[in-house]
Amino acid sequence: MNKHLQETTTLHNGVQMPWFGLGVFKVEEGPELVNAVRAAIVHGYRSIDTAAIYGNEEGVGKGIREGLAEAGIAREELFVTSKVWNADLGYESTLAAYEQSLAKLGLDYLDLYLIHWPVAGKYKEAWRALETLYKAGRVKAIGVSNFQIHHLEDLMKDAEIKPMINQVEYHPRLTQKEVQAFCREHGIQMEAWSPLMQGQLLENETLQEIARTYQKSVAQVILRWDLQNGVVTIPKSTKEHRIAENANVFDFELTADDMARIDALNQNHRVGPDPDNFDF
Repeated sequence: MNKHLQETTTLHNGVQMPWFGLGVFKVEEGPELVNAVRAAIVHGYRSIDTAAIYGNEEGVGKGIREGLAEAGIAREELFVTSKVWNADLGYESTLAAYEQSLAKLGLDYLDLYLIHWPVAGKYKEAWRALETLYKAGRVKAIGVSNFQIHHLEDLMKDAEIKPMINQVEYHPRLTQKEVQAFCREHGIQMEAWSPLMQGQLLENETLQEIARTYQKSVAQVILRWDLQNGVVTIPKSTKEHRIAENANVFDFELTADDMARIDALNQNHRVGPDPDNFDF
């Protein structure tokens, strides 16, 4: 079991969040999903990230129960995240969506609940619901996903509580330096989704060369780059050997020169939707 996977960052409200977790985007309900979540927990992962729209919260919940039993740990040792979908953004509808996610996951509370996308005219009411849940002690931390600087500024104008997390697409082709600087300045922890750019970077020559230097995989180099940039990361995998391998990033450190070489790969290129221009 990988002990380093329990290393945490402290969110601005004092909650400890693991630096490293398992994402389950596009993993369908079924034994593969359950086994991936179970395996991650057994290998030492303490953070699991899902969302209502993924349609897999029930399987994630089952994997959590199996993983906790096999690893012999308590629910309190896990950090579980889900997200409210765009169709449910509204005060009452967000509160209802939270209860539905809990019911599917089979949990009494979430560690982190996020607004999935900054739908114009809707996210402030949803945020008010997240603040209500947080103040009632129903959720340990609240945050947003895919918010650009102007969305964050707009939200924080009226918010009582500022987001603890902003989870964004982040990888060497999309380094989001301005967003990261803004988050750092305001005490908002940045988190990466699609850190491996859905596999599109594995053939990159610069990354392959750096990986050979450290005798690591390209994936491990990218994930190490995330951590050294102070970004929480949640790579997705369904294969147990890959889940273990992805997490094997705590026994080496990239030099400043290699970090800069990776930064230089940036092209502001997205594999996911543009938060300023989406229609769902």
